[in-house]
Amino acid sequence: MAPIIPLPAVVEPGPAGAPGLARPTVVVPGPGVPARLAQVAAERLGRAAGAPVTVADPGTHDAGEPDPGTVTLLLDDDAGPAGSASLERYSLTVADGRAVARAADARGLHHAITTLCRLVELGGEGGAPGAGPVVVHDAPRYAWRGLSVDVARNFFGPTALERVVDLAADLRLNVLHLHLTDDQGWRIEIPSRPELTARGSGTQVGGGPGGFLTVAQYETLQDYAAARGVVVVPEVDLPGHTNAATHVYGDLRPDGVPTDAYRGIEVGFSGLSIDLPATEPFLRDVLGDLAAMTRGEHLHVGGDEVHRMAAPEYARFVELAERLVVEHGKTPVAWQEAAHAPLRPGTLVQFWDTNATDHAALVAAAERGTRFLLSPADRAYLDMKPVAGFPLGQEWAGLVELRDAYDWDPADVVAGLPPQSVVGVEAAVWTERIQTLDELLTMLLPRLLAVAEVAWTDPARRDWEGFRARVARAGERWRRDGVPYYASPQVDW
Repeated sequence: MAPIIPLPAVVEPGPAGAPGLARPTVVVPGPGVPARLAQVAAERLGRAAGAPVTVADPGTHDAGEPDPGTVTLLLDDDAGPAGSASLERYSLTVADGRAVARAADARGLHHAITTLCRLVELGGEGGAPGAGPVVVHDAPRYAWRGLSVDVARNFFGPTALERVVDLAADLRLNVLHLHLTDDQGWRIEIPSRPELTARGSGTQVGGGPGGFLTVAQYETLQDYAAARGVVVVPEVDLPGHTNAATHVYGDLRPDGVPTDAYRGIEVGFSGLSIDLPATEPFLRDVLGDLAAMTRGEHLHVGGDEVHRMAAPEYARFVELAERLVVEHGKTPVAWQEAAHAPLRPGTLVQFWDTNATDHAALVAAAERGTRFLLSPADRAYLDMKPVAGFPLGQEWAGLVELRDAYDWDPADVVAGLPPQSVVGVEAAVWTERIQTLDELLTMLLPRLLAVAEVAWTDPARRDWEGFRARVARAGERWRRDGVPYYASPQVDW
């Protein structure tokens, strides 16, 4: 079986006696295939093969038998495993010195190219450049397969985030969720509220310089992500985790006095008040500007760890934030605490707190039409230490080794939650104790591979022994490329 992560739905040997793909040399986009997709495919295949890959003029796949080394991209409603309705389904055939990728839409073509890149990196017959003969039919289990990155506690800028996008795309993840605001800093430019970044972005945990994404940088990041099949979901955390905002605006506090800048890692001490005259205008400006700047469908409004607000006021606050997001044409997302408020049908709630064992509010919300993302902290929070004494991360949710991140089924996380209400799985990494890109990658790898396979692959297809063998092969590539990772003792590296 090809050592691909996440494991595809169907992997079959190619036609008997047929050669595989010689070193890829040219990408040929079929009718309707976006030019940018073809260009990015050529760039990714070129990196995988160690030699340039060009893009042919559209339509040349009809001009005769393709030459060896040709990779043809086709839109085809019949692609993918039999019976799959996923718009991300795809099929990939490698035979006769060529490769053909077919998909229902552009998203599936991104995934087909990702799979082909992995095969090319592994090599063809005898280790030669290229890919051996194979047929793949594939589709994801869940529509939302994400990674949440906290850039508020410690700031990670555009270059680091592009690296994270590349990693997500390589694992067929399709969402980059950015935690953009917290007590320690405000990390996104809001045109109608320039003071938020002028005065609220210059601190981070431990006293570093902070930083923020400008409107232009945010737009460029979304461009970069979209070209790789990834959508950016921004989060402004409300009504708690708001010290960076109240440090700028004293009128968001009952006493009218701005708070001091914060560089620690405690939670639950900050908050907004819904009845202050400044609160709703602030929310309208921030959520309105962020919605206008965001291409994707979703906007995350936080809602977690609000320790200093009574339940009735919290419910009113969630309703206001949810309503403002909807007014601006987006779908709200909130952390699991928001399920205690009367949410609108269709709102997404993100489960995280595995220490909270009463799930009655979550099940009741599902019955009213709320949909769920699953990020159980004891499985999918990749800032948790993998072993005791590890120099990075925290351990309030327990230790999360590679097998912990792999051996779970999203359908079993919340007892009583209807399986059809679960729309996705998302890993998360919080950065209170992570400051550099190397540290971030060390915490993500290899455990993000485990969560990605949980999100993509049917549980009947998954097995631990096969997975850890495939992780070992991925480690060969990381060592070759100088990528930092945690060398889990659970893998025979």
